[in-house]
Amino acid sequence: AVVTPQQNIQMLSPAAFQEAIAKHKGILIDVRTPGEYQKGHIKDARLLNIFDDNFETEINKLDKNETYYVYCASGGRSDECVQMMKQKGFMNVYDLDGGISRWQKEGLPIVQ
Repeated sequence: AVVTPQQNIQMLSPAAFQEAIAKHKGILIDVRTPGEYQKGHIKDARLLNIFDDNFETEINKLDKNETYYVYCASGGRSDECVQMMKQKGFMNVYDLDGGISRWQKEGLPIVQ
């Protein structure tokens, strides 16, 4: 029988998100603006501004079988991005619940 892989799309608390990044290599995506990114981001995050005209084009270039960790400021934009990735058939996507603001509130590190 052919087993169709299940999509794994989850929202994680900051602590679980940090643990997942450490345990399972993946691509960390910050969907905020360049200005927000410069003020502080999670280490190794790649900036993909959701407001850019070519945002969807950039998402389409990504490998759907990779693991992705997505975050924004408070969770709204990352949710939008994750829903888009889900529709496009991405297999493993994790969304940071509460965004980088909750991440910092919980004392987790950012880089500038």
